[in-house]
Amino acid sequence: MSHPVDAHVGRKLKQIRTMRRLSQTDVARELNLSFQQIQKYEIGSNRIAASRLYELSRIFDVPTSYFFEGLDAATKTTCERDPSMEIVTALANIRDDSVKSRIVTFIEDVSGVTVARQG
Repeated sequence: MSHPVDAHVGRKLKQIRTMRRLSQTDVARELNLSFQQIQKYEIGSNRIAASRLYELSRIFDVPTSYFFEGLDAATKTTCERDPSMEIVTALANIRDDSVKSRIVTFIEDVSGVTVARQG
């Protein structure tokens, strides 16, 4: 069983990767890893070393603290589901990139926020 902190950091990795519209393979390539390793990071079964976390923060252009945001709230309410994480998970499981793009555009329109795109 994974540690709650590792699971949280993994969820944050999946969230930012999905928001940036990158596949696990894209991220793995940047880190010279297999996509399976990224999968293990995202589910929290493998811990992300500090040096790797730093590399990820550079890839996604976020501070390393991004991966720990909401950790205190998450550990207090581990039984509660975060609806935004449910959306991210559902979106990540859509295989058709055109459908995924239309959904992201819809969410951007409704929220009034544009998601930064990698290029």
